[in-house]
This record gives sequence, structure tokens and C-alpha cells, in this order.
Amino acid sequence: MAKIKNSKNEVKEQPIEQVLWAAADKLRKNMDAAEYKHVVLGLIFLKYISDSFYDLYYKLKEGKGEYEGADPDDPYEYRAENVFYVPPQARWDYLQSRAKLPTIGKDIDEAMEAVEKDNPSLKGVLPKEYAKEKLDKQSLGGLIDLIGTIALGDSVSKSSDILGQVYEYFLGQFALAEGKKGGQFYTPRSVVRLLVEMLEPYEGRVFDPCCGSGGMFVQSEKFVEAHRDHYNGKSREIDKLFERVVSIYGQESNQTTWRLCKMNLAIRGIDSTNVLWNSEGSFLNDAHPDLKADFVIANPPFNDSDWSGELLRNDGRWKYGVPPVSNANYAWIQHFLYHLSPRGTAGFVMAKGSLSSKTNGEGEIRKNLIEAPLVDCIVNLPTKLFLNTQIPACLWFLSREKETNPNHPRRNKILFIDARNMGTLINRRTRQLTDDDIRKIADTYHSWKKDEGSYEDVPGFCKSATLDEVRELDYVLTPGRYVGLPEEEDDFDFEERVKKLTAELKEQMEESKKLDERIKENLAKVGIKL
Repeated sequence: MAKIKNSKNEVKEQPIEQVLWAAADKLRKNMDAAEYKHVVLGLIFLKYISDSFYDLYYKLKEGKGEYEGADPDDPYEYRAENVFYVPPQARWDYLQSRAKLPTIGKDIDEAMEAVEKDNPSLKGVLPKEYAKEKLDKQSLGGLIDLIGTIALGDSVSKSSDILGQVYEYFLGQFALAEGKKGGQFYTPRSVVRLLVEMLEPYEGRVFDPCCGSGGMFVQSEKFVEAHRDHYNGKSREIDKLFERVVSIYGQESNQTTWRLCKMNLAIRGIDSTNVLWNSEGSFLNDAHPDLKADFVIANPPFNDSDWSGELLRNDGRWKYGVPPVSNANYAWIQHFLYHLSPRGTAGFVMAKGSLSSKTNGEGEIRKNLIEAPLVDCIVNLPTKLFLNTQIPACLWFLSREKETNPNHPRRNKILFIDARNMGTLINRRTRQLTDDDIRKIADTYHSWKKDEGSYEDVPGFCKSATLDEVRELDYVLTPGRYVGLPEEEDDFDFEERVKKLTAELKEQMEESKKLDERIKENLAKVGIKL
């Protein structure tokens, strides 16, 4: 926490990340948030690796115990400890000493290049745009001084996870500042937490084929750390627990976002070797074609009509039906299934229209998924959770084990949860799920899965439906149909409504033009010209 004075000269405590953000945002001036985020996040990363470097450097220099005879200037000493080697011209104290010089932008670009040269895993990852003319060098110097006020990568700071908090907070704030575009690289934290808490990725391979800035992986790591007692009595003595129990695999088609992801994971100490980028994307160029994951966690683009579906009509992934060219929702679902192991589970965000759409063969694909049976749980989400869209959203959970095991206890059931009325508005446009909301939804799912008699249907909130009940409703998966909420409201389809309203508006505008012409004609008859 940091102490600050308000307008009444009262001293109040605020989380350090909020204080840093407020100061950094002032220095942004007129720079676009989308560009500024790379400037700020790149510097935070540089500060982090510099502090981590020095933490080990002094131990090597002291040469005691296991470091006896070590050379503090040998890059291999750092690689052996999984610490990035930082060459002299990229160390924070050197850069901060030059922060007031007009050449500071060039100095930072050269520092980034030097770090990449000495650390092959960072090749092509770090931003090198600090020398650009449009970046005010006085503000840049101020930003360096600001970030320099906090120790981010030394052992004390790392243990309290300060850097991770700062980076994650800044990512979220930049996403808010960018609005619609921000949602393309950032999934709201409360949604990611809900997915992870429901899936419980204790161990195995975790895959996100549209990984954005890596939020699903970071939250998975937090989940494992928060459940150390799950492993055994000695778990607290296990170093790098997450890496020992979980392997992550990711793919991202936006190179800039992929860079943010690589830095985000590096700060958390998460190995991102298998987080890959190619511009073609997961459908056209699957970066992990042989992967069978234990968990798929994802937030793919909603209702994507530009996914090159016309080139993939005969693709082997479409086991449950060929997805329409005009919408990638069911292509994503089958891509996730293709990569699930025989006992794997998938949890992902999807536009709510996917639960009831019957156009272009989507209803038939959904029927095949239900009859397989693969669908385990559906969660209806509240509105305004996402930054980049107002389209209503839901969560799907699929279980490959339900399909492969004829004696599976939930083979004939699907759990429906309606969370439409949950969440709290944090501003006029944005809502987030609270800790209590997340706990209630996740506990309901786990209670239902355990089948120990503790689960009960709650009218208006949750319902364990049989496949016969789903068949009776023609394979529509909208939770409101099952838990007992009004159908008309629950079946609201944002896209359909917008199309209808747009058509009505167009018709009214054309009618307005005709009326204007008639008025002109009538006025002309009495000698008035407009």
C-alpha cells in the first residue's frame, strides 16, 4: 500500500498499482492508450528483469555456499538459475542515470536489443519504439523515474508478487482505456477466475488456442499456488510448483498481443516456450497439431465471420458437423474438442446466441454435441462483463470423459446455471463478478459433479436437467429455459435485435426522405422554395 494525500490533505492508503497507474496515466498526455501500453509495460518488464538480475548478481559476487567460485559476469550462471542476464547498458541504474538526456529513447531501444541478444527466449518479444519522435522524451524520463521508485524484481518484492500485480493491473487499465479494442487482448479477470475455479486445473496440460495476453495461464498459476495443500504435506517446500504440475500451450495470431503475453508470463516465472505466434491463426495454421490437452480454457472472438471457413470445408476437426462460413463459434468449439485428451475438460466463453442458434446447421452441430454426450454445464453470464462487446455471453463446459465412458455418472445430465443477475457495476459500462459470485457458481458446479447428495436445484438459479428434458426443448441450451426464468427475456438475441432495429431505422429514413420531398412539392405549389 502507498500513502497519498487527498484534496483535503488527508493521508489515505492506496494499493501501489493504483498509485503507479495514476502517475503513469498523467505522463501519457495525448498519446493513444494502445501505443502507450507498450511503452509502459516494456519498461516495467525491463525494471523487473534488472532487479532480478541484481538479486542473483550480488549472490554470485559474494560467492558463498552453492555460489562459491561463480562468475557474476557470466550469462550462463543466470540461465542456470532461470534468471534473465541483463547486460550493463540495459541495467536499470544505468538507464535511470540517463533518464533526463534527450537520447534516452535511443538508449532504451538499444537496451531492449541487448537483452534479446543475450536471452534467446526473448527474441522478437520486447518493444523497441522508445526513440520515436512522437514519444515525448521528458515524459519518458518521468516514467522511468516513476517506475524506478519501486523495487519490482528483488526477492522481497517477488515474494509479495508486486510486479505481477502491477503488470496485471496495468493490462486491465489499458484495456479499459482502449475500450472495444482493449477487449481483444484482455479477458476480464473475474471471468477468467470463474473459468479456472470451475475447471480446477490441478495438474496436466493447459491449452488456450487464442491466448491473448495470457490471462488464463496466469490465473491457472494462481490457482495452483492457492491450493498447495492439495498436493502433499511437503508442497510448501516445492520450488516452482506450477511448472512441476502444469504445462501450458498457447497460440495467438496477433504478434503485438503475443509479445504482451510472453512478458506477462516471464514476470510470473512461467515457462512460455510453447506459447506460439503465427499470423494465420489456429484454424489455418494450428501451432500444436498433435497436442491432447487435459484442460482447454479460452475466450475466442465472438461470432467471427472472417475465419477463412471457406478454405476448411473438409477439415478433419469437424466431427460433429461442418461449421458455417459466416460464424466461427462452432468451429472454435470443435477445435477445442479436437485438442482434448480422452479425460479432458474444456471451459470457454461464447456468444449467447450459440445456445439457441439454428441457422446454417448450427442447431444440428449442437444437437450432436449434446447427444455425444459432451456438454457438462452451461452458465448464463450477466451483461457488461466484456470491454469489447455488449453481446450477451455464456460459458460452456465440455467433458470428453462423459463421451468416452458409458458408465459416467453425469452422462445423462447437464447442469444449467443462470448468473444473469449477479455481478456489480464498477462504472456505467462495466460489470464484474464478485468473489462471492464466483464462489457460489463454482461451488454449485463442484457440488453437482461430486453427486454426494449435497446438490439441489434452485429455482431461478440452477437446474440439473436430463437429456430427455433437453430433447423436449429441441436442444436449446439457454439456462433460463430450465431454471425457470421468463423465456422471452432469456431468449433475447442481441444480433437479431440489432438487425431488426437497423432494418426498421432504414425503412423509417427512406420514408422520411419521401415525406421531405412531398413537403417540398406542396410548398412549391404555394410559391415557397426550400
